Amino acid sequence: MLPPPVLVRTARGLWHWQWRRLMSGLGPADPAGRYRRPEAAFATLPELPADADQPGAHVLIVGRSCPWAHRAWLVWSLRRLAGSIDLLVVEPDPAAGRWRFPEPFEGCTMLTDLYGRSDAPPGTRASVPVLVSRGTGRILGNESARLIELLNRWPAPAGSPDLDPPERAEACAAWRQRLQGAVNDGVYRCGFARHQAAYDEAVADLFTTLEAAEEELERQERLGSGWLSGGEGPGLADLVLFPTLIRLEMVYAPLFGCSRRPLWQLPALWRWRARVFGLEGVAATCDAGAWRRDYFGALFPLHPSGIVPAGPDLATLVTSPPPR
Repeated sequence: MLPPPVLVRTARGLWHWQWRRLMSGLGPADPAGRYRRPEAAFATLPELPADADQPGAHVLIVGRSCPWAHRAWLVWSLRRLAGSIDLLVVEPDPAAGRWRFPEPFEGCTMLTDLYGRSDAPPGTRASVPVLVSRGTGRILGNESARLIELLNRWPAPAGSPDLDPPERAEACAAWRQRLQGAVNDGVYRCGFARHQAAYDEAVADLFTTLEAAEEELERQERLGSGWLSGGEGPGLADLVLFPTLIRLEMVYAPLFGCSRRPLWQLPALWRWRARVFGLEGVAATCDAGAWRRDYFGALFPLHPSGIVPAGPDLATLVTSPPPR
């Protein structure tokens, strides 16, 4: 038997009120309901540290499900920095909404402890990625856009790629700037939109930019490249886009409503995604199970049941050509 209409209206109104309160804590928005990502606490990075060439003097802290951490992990992996920078993977604590260390790190059990030790402003959200100096036990930086630039300058073994060479720097920077707002933040602008108009704006911007990337990749393929900023190998722009697109069907389409076009309708992007995934070391940074558990399990305002739905096998998303 269906509940009385008045009860349905009341329950709906109460839930919407509570949803808005929960969303305010999950992601801030402007007066028009557009999601606005908070500023990073340690956005200004120092120049290359004097002890950068000392093995183990620094630690890169990442989380498996975080796309911002994923881009730093990719640069660390592709440039083969394991011999100079240790990698530490933190685990989510869904009940507390925080990252925890698998075992105590520098006397800290939670990432929030490390932020406090590093004099982060009160109320700062402790996010990944984080680069830490073992010498001081403090955070050097947590802004992923700046961290990947620093990691690209870090002393690396002979033969490690330069992911932002001078001849591609202008094109790479232009793509990174465009992708950051429209795609990397764009999927969150879709999922965390407070109003229909804010969502419509975000999803249009997202797919307009993906369609522009499709056209550019088609052009680059004709030129014999296949990378966003040209050249013989991936650049920072490719590594900024990949963490978002590899999660598209797994998380962002079903949970954030980023479903206007399936990626197989953009075949150059599909081929590009498979090409990035096939690079040495990239597959080891991808954990589809962790992505789905963390997103569907932790984002209560978007998915109150906490049920993790079945999703596609990652292997089917990184084959080339796309399915027909």
